[in-house]
Amino acid sequence: MNIMFLLIGASLLAAMVFLFLFIWAVKSGQYDDTYTPSVRILFDDDPVSETIHEKESAEPDVNKEIDLQPDKKNSN
Repeated sequence: MNIMFLLIGASLLAAMVFLFLFIWAVKSGQYDDTYTPSVRILFDDDPVSETIHEKESAEPDVNKEIDLQPDKKNSN
């Protein structure tokens, strides 16, 4: 039975240490994020349906023939 009191005391002590460390971290600014709010506007997400449509229209047509011959009309 004495071991139960020892284990309860040790767990309460460990909980107090972790609580103290958490409060110290919050007060010292460990969880402050000063960078993300300033750049959040730059990463505005588009709706998924528009993004897929834009990607399909932006892809080059690989089946399109490329005219590698110079234009004969402008060569004179």
